[in-house]
Amino acid sequence: MFVSVVLDPGSIDTARALVELLSQMGFNKVQRSCWESMKMNNDDLSKLKREVDRITDYYDNVRFYQFPVNGMFVITELKEKKWKKCQFKDSVSSAAKK
Repeated sequence: MFVSVVLDPGSIDTARALVELLSQMGFNKVQRSCWESMKMNNDDLSKLKREVDRITDYYDNVRFYQFPVNGMFVITELKEKKWKKCQFKDSVSSAAKK
């Protein structure tokens, strides 16, 4: 699956730790705060999210953009040490099937 990670770290130490983690997990830097991977599977993504949760604190924000996840586009955000998830279904394909 395709996964893009956008970082907004609260400190330089957290930024360094996140960059090291993403590099180890096979992500490529595509912009200043954006990293991407085309080779993630569900197990690797779960491990990545656990590690991100471990090394971040209240002031860090991290967003994951994932596709496809059960045919949907998913945005998962860690903000103020709370995870939030939005799922978007393709309404065009759904309408065409009816």
